[in-house]
Amino acid sequence: MIEPRSPCVIGVAQRTVRPEEGDAPEPLDLWEEVCRSAAVDSGGGDVLAAVDSLQVVYSLSWQYDDPPARLAARLGLRDGARHYTGLSGTAPQKRLESAAAEILAGRSDVAVAVGAESLATKRRLKKSGAKPAWSFRPEEKPALPFDDPFHPAEIAHQVFQAYLTFAVFDIARRAHLGLSPDEHRRRLGARLAPMSHIAAANPYAWLRNERTAEELVEVTSRNRMVAYPYPKHTVSILDVDMAAAVILASHEKADALGVARDRRVYLRGWCHAKDPVYVAERDELWRSVAMEEASGAALAGVGVGIDDMAHLDLYSCFGSSIEFAADALGLAVEDSRPLSVTGGLPFHGGPGNNYTTHAVATLVQKLREDASALGMVSGVGMHMTHHAFAIYSAEPGRVVPPDAAAVQARVEASPNRKIRNTAVGAARVAAYSVVHSREGPVWGLAVCDMPAGDRCYARVDDPRLMQAMEEIEWVGREVRLVDAGSGVNRIEA
Repeated sequence: MIEPRSPCVIGVAQRTVRPEEGDAPEPLDLWEEVCRSAAVDSGGGDVLAAVDSLQVVYSLSWQYDDPPARLAARLGLRDGARHYTGLSGTAPQKRLESAAAEILAGRSDVAVAVGAESLATKRRLKKSGAKPAWSFRPEEKPALPFDDPFHPAEIAHQVFQAYLTFAVFDIARRAHLGLSPDEHRRRLGARLAPMSHIAAANPYAWLRNERTAEELVEVTSRNRMVAYPYPKHTVSILDVDMAAAVILASHEKADALGVARDRRVYLRGWCHAKDPVYVAERDELWRSVAMEEASGAALAGVGVGIDDMAHLDLYSCFGSSIEFAADALGLAVEDSRPLSVTGGLPFHGGPGNNYTTHAVATLVQKLREDASALGMVSGVGMHMTHHAFAIYSAEPGRVVPPDAAAVQARVEASPNRKIRNTAVGAARVAAYSVVHSREGPVWGLAVCDMPAGDRCYARVDDPRLMQAMEEIEWVGREVRLVDAGSGVNRIEA
């Protein structure tokens, strides 16, 4: 017998507005469009009238005064739960988890998760000197909803950009595995090339041209280095015009709405966890303990293993997010399963915080066609800090929400490093990267181990050192730090 409160996806929709179509609608219009399309996709009767929970993913494109309320009014929704997420690539899946828990508990029947970005249009308008004439702008622009404050040492050393921090993690993992820079470069290309092939066949992908492994990692004028070791073709594309929506309902409500069984895909298990917020805090920079614990708990909750997953979508904003998840899941290098159903963020596109909604929508379509299979979606947020894993299946089964507090407690039991704001004298490089502009290397960042066991950040400005950092392995290198002023530590030649 199927548990009546089992949460199942009943409708999904995606929209990609390509540049040749002209300017994209504003996010509010896109939200409405894909919500209505997802309701139609369900095949059920008057689905939107049954929605009692609206989960809207934070949009980078435009600040609205009250996004969920504006969308609810557009859709004519009855009163119910409303939520607007913060900044994180885990936001869509975490809101689906929350909605599923409410459905299981009998406090909700039908929930919608939706997100949209019109960033490509906004960039084109900016280049032409125009501004979007979009609606419901608040009188005062709200601050970005970061969960945690920046560390003073990270502010001083400009540890802000994801392309920099994910590159630092990747180089730490490279050194841990004993790979040479060239071996690592080849592996990066080999990992991403199959994703470009998947994107080429995905009608919703932003870039639909297949690339070879060498094309992806060869630095050229059209594929400049962004932050070593990541050329442009290997990183997430933020400036896209995309929207996606997922409608989740209880099994019994899906019956009442007349949704056919072959339209339903069940959310069978999930878990999320959080690594230390600050990069240098992590004792082992080459792995994610939170990924290991959250993925393990999600699989255990369903009573399955990673070998049972026929379809995978591992969050792929940068190479390290894929590799850390693959390591956490115990995926062998020779495992032939594709690691994305969409083509991944470098090729499908990375629409702000909403990529995972697209991944779930695509996975649902695959599981409708492959009804005996299981699929997993993962999300990553901030600087490899937030992690979410979820398992979906066209076949229903018992759903047991994870003990998230116990999972997080195990993560927090792992040792951390203390961060020193300033440091001088001898240190050893634990990980690093070099930031580039269109003209070439600009500055380098190193995470350094101090003799007492604590950590610090250090800047590299010498062009000769930056060149050496990209030619040979610097992890484990002994360096000398000097005070560069304004709270900045600098590595001397």
